[in-house]
Amino acid sequence: MPNTNLTREEAQRRASALTVESYDVALDLTTGPETFRTTSRVRFTATDTAPTFIDFLGPSVESITLNGESLDPATSFDGARIALPTLAESNELTVVATGAYMNTGEGLHRFVDPTDDEVYLYTQFEVADSRRVFAVFEQPDLKATFAFTVTAPARWQLISNQPTPEPQPAEQTYTGPTGTAEPAATWQFEPTPRLASYVTALVAGPYDVVRDEVEAAGGTVPLAVYCRKSLREHLDADNLFAVTKQGFAFFEEKFGEPYPFAKYDQIFTPEYNAGAMENAGCVTITETYIFRTQVPEALIERRGLTVLHELAHMWFGDLVTMQWWDDLWLNESFAEWASTWCQAEVTQWDTAWTTFSSSEKTWAYKQDQLSSTHPVYANMRHLEDVEANFDGITYAKGASVLKQLVAYVGIDPFVAGLRSYFSKFKWGNTTFDDLLGELEATSGRDLSTWRDLWLKTAGVNTLRPVIEVDDSGVVTKAQLEQTAVADYPTIRPHRLAIGSYDLADGTLTASESVEIDVDSELTDVPHLVGKPLPQLLLVNDQDLTYAKVRLDPASLQTVLANPTAITDSLARAVVSGALWDMTRDGELAPRDYVRYALAAVGAETDSTMRQTMIGQIIGTTTAFLTSGAFGHTTSLLRPEHRLEAADEAATTFRQLLNAAEPGSDAQLQLVQAFARLARSDSDVAYVRGLFEGTETVDGLALDTDMKWTLLTSLAAAGAATDAEVDAQLAADNTATGIARAAGARAAYPTAEAKAKAWHDLVETDSLPNDTARSMALGFGRVHDTALLEPYVERYHAALRGVWDARTYAMASNFVTVLYPIALSNKTLIDATEAWLADNQDAPAGLVRLVAENRDIVRVALTAQARDE
Repeated sequence: MPNTNLTREEAQRRASALTVESYDVALDLTTGPETFRTTSRVRFTATDTAPTFIDFLGPSVESITLNGESLDPATSFDGARIALPTLAESNELTVVATGAYMNTGEGLHRFVDPTDDEVYLYTQFEVADSRRVFAVFEQPDLKATFAFTVTAPARWQLISNQPTPEPQPAEQTYTGPTGTAEPAATWQFEPTPRLASYVTALVAGPYDVVRDEVEAAGGTVPLAVYCRKSLREHLDADNLFAVTKQGFAFFEEKFGEPYPFAKYDQIFTPEYNAGAMENAGCVTITETYIFRTQVPEALIERRGLTVLHELAHMWFGDLVTMQWWDDLWLNESFAEWASTWCQAEVTQWDTAWTTFSSSEKTWAYKQDQLSSTHPVYANMRHLEDVEANFDGITYAKGASVLKQLVAYVGIDPFVAGLRSYFSKFKWGNTTFDDLLGELEATSGRDLSTWRDLWLKTAGVNTLRPVIEVDDSGVVTKAQLEQTAVADYPTIRPHRLAIGSYDLADGTLTASESVEIDVDSELTDVPHLVGKPLPQLLLVNDQDLTYAKVRLDPASLQTVLANPTAITDSLARAVVSGALWDMTRDGELAPRDYVRYALAAVGAETDSTMRQTMIGQIIGTTTAFLTSGAFGHTTSLLRPEHRLEAADEAATTFRQLLNAAEPGSDAQLQLVQAFARLARSDSDVAYVRGLFEGTETVDGLALDTDMKWTLLTSLAAAGAATDAEVDAQLAADNTATGIARAAGARAAYPTAEAKAKAWHDLVETDSLPNDTARSMALGFGRVHDTALLEPYVERYHAALRGVWDARTYAMASNFVTVLYPIALSNKTLIDATEAWLADNQDAPAGLVRLVAENRDIVRVALTAQARDE
């Protein structure tokens, strides 16, 4: 197999020898549905004229010309690298090749809209997939200018990093899926500023567009939002432009640097693997953020955060770029922190830090307790390490640590450091030490110790109040205990607040919140001494630091007895997070947590908190499966308790949805939760009634997506037929409908349905990414876990073959989503342990994902022991 795994040492050698000046890339998209013609002309200088290589992944290379001399592709191209013999000081390389369209969301992805047979293309290059489209020195520190020339159907939209030029007629014609030939045209884009190749982009197809503009510091910046024609009626462009403009004003003012590109386009693209990608001036975003029906407010808020996250990347990542992927966190953590900061300060989502606490930090704490944990500043040895590190540490822990750093040095010195950083390093490449130097200069603090303790060590601390009171309930001694696990024993400095809450008339209200510094295993808390012990003593009030927190016995009793009493949403998030951590760690009985959550969820007013809590209830009682970043949760209850607890939760959700305000966000989420758990005859009959319209809930819209939700619930319960799925698909013959139909059929509770899904996912390789994800989620959705028992052995037997044969996006989806995690028993963990022991020579990325699956089951077994 070709060597696709570039190492850091190889990249360093290449960067020390080469300076890349420019790329001229010509693409012909009229050559057919499988491949395209690509020509890359690269100008670069060399201080070391020894042999090197340029990267390309594609079916074939037709010609290679270096400084006027032809090289033989048969001997120079190995499938991933083109060998370049002795160089001159100044070089020009031209590579003519054939590239392959992808259906995996990597490289140049090709999608045919089932509603109208229109073809839509988009690129996704991070981590290292620009080499799937043109020959390139694929590493972030070899920046250059990029000039794209593209031939495509004349009626298409062509979007790239630079403003779209007027097309010129081309000699070629284009024949699409309908078989009709049509004229083509050529677009010749102006060269970009100096960019890393992974943030270049090309989007092509008959996209619809809405245009606007924003008055920015450097003048008027054109704005545009694009989507497929068949989705245009659902595009909420006004909201997207409003959030974008808020972000422009906020970031330009805070960063002290004008928006650096000529325009700002946001393109909603089909079959997208991630949330979005920060291509310079040409951001691609998952079209699941185009809402064709009612969705939870949490998802609308998440879309707003994504818009701001990608906009922040125009400075963090695009204007100033990491030198190597060790500093991936410098891109993602800062964009995560900055987008939440912006969202909380200037948008309608002023409780964004509550969302951050209940969602992002829950993800980070979970990730940081897996065997794959790593420092925020990670040792990225090669590209395979990088692919696996788009995780809860790189994003959410890093952003949490930055929030702690702001608390530590103060927001004004922090912002001053950012401004100096952008001014000094714009258009260049940096490491974290460059940023740290600016922050030290503006804050007047030596941050080297802080950096080493927070960024170069792994693991999460636990903070626990240690309180002594006299007979009258007055505190006589108060300390805060900080602990760490044996494998990661670092004790860190924390700037945090301790809140005291009093209960009156059913409400817990803060009487004081005092900030203290904690930097040892035991820290005295003198301000509590001599006062009555508050009914709730909340460590990490305001959620300033990154640490698991524990409640003292009296506070635990208070919150369990008063689950709806806390009025401040951020305090609720910290308390709920503490209870969840205690449950996962075996300190709180899982059924106690479920009782608390079921009592709290009906009164919860924060959409993301409600969504998180529902997911935890479902995950505790059965298994909560997702192909998204936040990962799975599997049953924390012993097998003999699961079905009863799930039925009780379903009953509560059903009662709550009927009591919820008609048409509300709460009603929608509760219906979705009920449908996920409905199993009993009466619950399935109620779902059937909702689906057919014989049962009604005031305010509940029986729209297309709700029909799929209810039908999939019936399918998982064995109460739906192929004819019903076919009929619903006929009514929703869209990409979403095709994926949801595949998921519904895979959820049938029969051995035959599971076997067919397994065959389609594992034994063939034709499904596009979205359909494969939906089918895999349906495969794992079971009320009777015995259906998955035959797949313990089959799963482990298939791992290496799938990993070797598929791209990272598709293989990682298989490894994580098809793991029969709903079993969560000793048989499963023993099989996984045996595979890990027998496959120590397997690729590191594969071993990591398999080990993480095992770790999640270990957590479940710990909680199940407490449940017993």
